[in-house]
Amino acid sequence: MWIFGYGSLIWKPGFRWVEKKVGFIKGFERRFYQGSYDHRGVPGNPGRVVTLLPDEQAVTWGVAFKIINDEAQRVLKELDHREKGGYRRHRVPVYRPTATGVATTAVDRALVYLATEDNPHYLGPATAQEIARQVKEARGPSGPNTEYVLRLAESLRQFDVHDPHVFSVAAALRDLMAREE
Repeated sequence: MWIFGYGSLIWKPGFRWVEKKVGFIKGFERRFYQGSYDHRGVPGNPGRVVTLLPDEQAVTWGVAFKIINDEAQRVLKELDHREKGGYRRHRVPVYRPTATGVATTAVDRALVYLATEDNPHYLGPATAQEIARQVKEARGPSGPNTEYVLRLAESLRQFDVHDPHVFSVAAALRDLMAREE
């Protein structure tokens, strides 16, 4: 079984894996539009985490992790709990570019969790500055929301992946933190 991570799973999978592949999925864009009331925020002061929104022209980079079959049910139970705040399972192919730039399938069917606009924790669009202000004030059982944003941006940079939305939120957050120090 393969799990595709595009948010905190990239840098904090929380489960054992036997193989990983950096790659992308097609038809989705990553956005900080999902509220986190149980991990990076609390009721009354939710954090913001990423979800995927449909966009036929977009690709979203992340990491596919291969799980040992004997551990699949345990890992799914843990991920279902971790992603309980509005996320649902979907299956997607994961691609990698070849030397010629043509995408080839790296994983035929990976499990991905995404939260749609109709879930009760969906916060929706906001400017990078508005998201940064909310992120700066949010903290939950999994830690500060600032860590989530900055570690995601750092991980994408390490993969040499450019994500304008993530990077603009991270830049706005760093500016806000620097001004308030």
